[in-house]
Amino acid sequence: MIKEITAKTLVSRVSEIDTIFGLDYGMNLYRGCQHHCIYCDSRSLCYEIENFDGDVLIKANAIELLQDELARKRKVGIIGTGSMHDPYMPLEETTMLTRRALETIAGYGFGVHVITKSDLVIRDIDVLKKIARVSAAVSLTITAAEDSLSRIVEPGAPPSSSRFRAIKRLADAGIETRLALMPVLPFIEDNWENVSAIVEQAHSCGVQVIIPWFGMSMRNRQRDYYYARLDESFPGLRHTYEATYRDNYACPSPHAKELQRRTAELCEELNIATRVKPLLAPTAQRLRLFE
Repeated sequence: MIKEITAKTLVSRVSEIDTIFGLDYGMNLYRGCQHHCIYCDSRSLCYEIENFDGDVLIKANAIELLQDELARKRKVGIIGTGSMHDPYMPLEETTMLTRRALETIAGYGFGVHVITKSDLVIRDIDVLKKIARVSAAVSLTITAAEDSLSRIVEPGAPPSSSRFRAIKRLADAGIETRLALMPVLPFIEDNWENVSAIVEQAHSCGVQVIIPWFGMSMRNRQRDYYYARLDESFPGLRHTYEATYRDNYACPSPHAKELQRRTAELCEELNIATRVKPLLAPTAQRLRLFE
């Protein structure tokens, strides 16, 4: 069910983990997501989204809040779109809430980082090019080289092949294009054949930065949901997870160190960065956008 809600705030300082993407601020335009990724951390009880896979909450006053809050920000910086949802889930095609937010960000001279699993992001290349006068980057999440696997682990999202094509479209348009190689699911995606195929295909599409994380997180309600999906699609694998990780929150791949090393070597060979350089929008640029 899709519902509208009224939010009290929208833009906030990011947590430490988000700084790996070079962010200063974060915003969530929606709560809940239609991509139904089997591993999504946002199902965890701590986020208080009661019916994560059934309800999507739209922040009806998001654009008004965004205008008000950006006008009062003393520091111009990079805004990340979506940690509790995908900003380009299917309903965005009609609500255009993310697009309207990007237009607002462009008007106030802030930078943006979009992370998504959807090729719908290419619809907004025109706005992203405007924001790129300050700083604009898009990260496509891809952790399965083959569509057959991506359709299992991310059943509501476009398949990996569509995301690779989106990377090429964005790169060809001059947008800084990144690959979020995360989370790489242990015992499912954490093999070199899969990882190297993703890196090489992303390179052929023009990706500039790859940010890897070879593992996943699990806690309370999220863990129960994930194990139920494993029982459906990977019978017996739940027992391997239970024996390996027990109730741990951090669940690194047993091959994490080797995959990290080999990925870094391959990226260096292909001239792909594996870290994001901090990009802060200078105030002078912000003012020029209003002239």
